[in-house]
Amino acid sequence: MLKDGHGRVVDYLRISVTQRCNFRCIYCMPEKPFSWVPKEELLSYEDMFKFVKIAIDKGVNKIRITGGEPLLREDLHLFIQMIYDYKNDIDLCLTTNGYLVRQTAQLLKNSGLKRINISLDSLKKETTKKISQKDVLDEVLKGIKKAIDVGLGVKINTVPLKDINDSEILDILEFCENLDIPVRFIEYMENSFASTDIVGCKAEEILATISTKYNYKKLPRVGSSPAIYYKLESGYQFGIIEPYEDDFCESCNRMRLTAEGLLIPCLYFEDALSIKQTVKEDDTDGTIAVLENVLLNKPEKNRWTKNENEKQNETSSRAFYETGG
Repeated sequence: MLKDGHGRVVDYLRISVTQRCNFRCIYCMPEKPFSWVPKEELLSYEDMFKFVKIAIDKGVNKIRITGGEPLLREDLHLFIQMIYDYKNDIDLCLTTNGYLVRQTAQLLKNSGLKRINISLDSLKKETTKKISQKDVLDEVLKGIKKAIDVGLGVKINTVPLKDINDSEILDILEFCENLDIPVRFIEYMENSFASTDIVGCKAEEILATISTKYNYKKLPRVGSSPAIYYKLESGYQFGIIEPYEDDFCESCNRMRLTAEGLLIPCLYFEDALSIKQTVKEDDTDGTIAVLENVLLNKPEKNRWTKNENEKQNETSSRAFYETGG
């Protein structure tokens, strides 16, 4: 069992297999051209898997594949198959912008993927194009349908932005309820790579919009999920993730591995150590030592706050396209 320096069990690993993305979403990485890390600097699937085996052997029971856009990395299904073959009951998930899901959903399912989170920020073509800077909506919607059809568990992630897509909160909620798939509205996380012209909606604003049409009740937080869930009178549940809150830090069970081999203990801090050399050298003891060091120094909670008198460092320099959020 893996524990951090505050006694929390860490059993959830998020792996960013690439920082490349085929979108340029305004809340993440809008500028072009962009400087990518050369392919040869990235960990191979084989080297990533060396770390995955160590993590699973020490108690990790959930792995999420992220990016960038993870489906841009060639032969991703083979990496998923490696993990599934090693431990077929692991909760194996993927987060994607949805653009390539239609072509890959069946292959991913066959390789052992269980669940998929798909970003859907608008149901309008022009709004989607404004946010992603690409005409993508039709393909994303086809990807959602295909994922459902092949039997993958599907969740939708939506980032509401003022005067851009905030008028669609109810539309997206109803779209997801009709498909019987959960949606999580995610507060925009200010970061230095995003457009300077956007303002995100806070949880209370999202809930106020929903309350204009629906009654809901707040549900108790379950496990280590960063989302607070709410239930409509129909029984449908939706979630909201508030990155400025730190109540979910008490039960944080996550660590993150980047495509370059950096092991990150907390999304909100820049602290990280590399396992690249030790895994390439098949130095299991050295890799475990890095892992233990990272967990020992995992922060107790994030440094963000909604308190105007305590705000500091709120514009993160973390490149979320490298860590998958």
